[in-house]
Amino acid sequence: MLTNMNRMLSKARQNRYAVGAFEFWSLDSAFAVTEAANHLRTDVILQVGHYERDYLGGYPNARKVAEMAAERFDFDVALHLDHAESYDEIQRALDGGFTSVMIDGSALPFGENVRLTKRVVELARRYGASAEAELGRLVGNEGGVSSESDAQTDPLEARRFVEETGVDALAVAIGTAHGFYKRTPKINIERLREIARLVDIPLVLHGGSGTPEDKVAESILYGIAKVNICTEFIDAYKQGYVSAAAVDGFSCNVPGLFGKGQESAEALVVGKLRLFLTHKTKV
Repeated sequence: MLTNMNRMLSKARQNRYAVGAFEFWSLDSAFAVTEAANHLRTDVILQVGHYERDYLGGYPNARKVAEMAAERFDFDVALHLDHAESYDEIQRALDGGFTSVMIDGSALPFGENVRLTKRVVELARRYGASAEAELGRLVGNEGGVSSESDAQTDPLEARRFVEETGVDALAVAIGTAHGFYKRTPKINIERLREIARLVDIPLVLHGGSGTPEDKVAESILYGIAKVNICTEFIDAYKQGYVSAAAVDGFSCNVPGLFGKGQESAEALVVGKLRLFLTHKTKV
């Protein structure tokens, strides 16, 4: 069933595991995520950014697709808006049936980010939805930052931000990047540990694609309760299509091409979810 992220992320942080959040753009990509989650009987998050929203033809269509992917299972599925930059965009997603939203004011001065996030939190609560925000900035194709010297999340600012906004989950910048890495990343676990010491809400790791598995697992020990995967999930589809088409006698039909892409993507999600559950404590 579709629900907000609050209960699933609180449980995850408390029990030292993370919930996977995967971008989707079609029925088969949403199915790949929920089928994989069903293998491990774990909650999962379906999310869209502006590319996926436009490809699906709007927020109400995304809601319909997410419902179809979730309705066959009894674990929780959140429908999350990723990287919205305006209050109006958040409003449209909530009106379209989203159960969770992220406002990204990380490019704004601290005070403006606080004010915008606080307004979004208040709006989301009226809909029974959860709200995520971001403090600090990531390199890569969504964050608009190209230098590794750009600011990571300041722990003291993170504590103040959470206290002043009442946000449900906080995305932190600790050295990850959007898209595939061009060089081996330096993940700042010590900074994450300090943030986690000062902030008790679930923390979010953006830029999960290609991040070294040992660093992902370690970050989950220090407060990361949600890990975003987009580029690597899309690439799994590409790999499935390419390998299917390269086989002698390939027949260009739906299961022969699109089915193989979905199989490849589902396998990727299963592997990611197993990684996110590495340190899960027994409840």
